Amino acid sequence: MTRNTLIPNSPLTSIKTSDGTKEPDMYLPIANVSRIMKKSLPANAKISKEAKETVQECVSEFISFVTGEASEKCQREKRKTVNGDDLLWAMTTLGFQNYVGILKAYLAKNDIVLARNIDEDDGPSSSPHINDDGAKINTNYLHGFNGGVEW
Repeated sequence: MTRNTLIPNSPLTSIKTSDGTKEPDMYLPIANVSRIMKKSLPANAKISKEAKETVQECVSEFISFVTGEASEKCQREKRKTVNGDDLLWAMTTLGFQNYVGILKAYLAKNDIVLARNIDEDDGPSSSPHINDDGAKINTNYLHGFNGGVEW
């Protein structure tokens, strides 16, 4: 796949440049993609520009694909906000169920960190399920999750 190729029927949009070529406008920043890639490789490994750009396209397309499915679900349910449960549902629906368990573990860990930060900062509530704005932190994705993850 070349840099300027869009996948047919993709939720990614494109814009026309002054020379008439199409350029995708919904990519994650290349620096962020590069940083994530480097974390997975030995310190002395090099990553080509083409490899970074290819991964940039792929992860941007993946995010758009999953988010689009979750958004359609929300529209059918007449809701305006896509939440974590919607994204996990979309991933399962699209065949990525093998990743849902670890994402639930990550979200659970994130909620614990948020709760600790609230307690340390003497936030609006001592309850571990209330955020700084006083809104309840969504922990529905934890139901039926048995843990087994070391933090």
